[in-house]
Amino acid sequence: MEYSTFFMIAATLMAIMAIFVRMRAMKRPATARKILIPPIAMSTGFLMFFYPPVQAITALEVVESLTVGALFSILLIKTSSFEIRDNDVYMKRSKVFPFILVGLLIARIIFKLTFGINFEYEVLAGMFFLLAFGMILPWRIAMYRKFKAMETELHTTESHTLATAK
Repeated sequence: MEYSTFFMIAATLMAIMAIFVRMRAMKRPATARKILIPPIAMSTGFLMFFYPPVQAITALEVVESLTVGALFSILLIKTSSFEIRDNDVYMKRSKVFPFILVGLLIARIIFKLTFGINFEYEVLAGMFFLLAFGMILPWRIAMYRKFKAMETELHTTESHTLATAK
């Protein structure tokens, strides 16, 4: 099996796994920690830029990658919301999330096939990392803000219910 074919198959399997993990996570209440840990954990990926071949990324490529990531994050922000169930805040199921994830995977494969011949693999990996980080960071910040608003609404409703019950 060719080197790049292996990684495309691996990326596809990871995307499928991410869909299942996300669907399972929606069955449990959301927490600020669950929302904020992914971008913090992912930030360790910036260590790849200490590897000299990855340092060949130009400032323009960095800006382009982060911008494309931020544009993709708009889809995720628009389709991510919360709801109050059983006195807890839960992620609302999004019917489009799996399609967005698969669409991003297809876009990544197309970019890799199209631009892979023009870039070193290390540079392309760095650009995709920046794109992913540029997508996840704004999305998770927006999710955190939505979560805090729902949490405030939940506590306000609970306080109101307790006050009227007395």
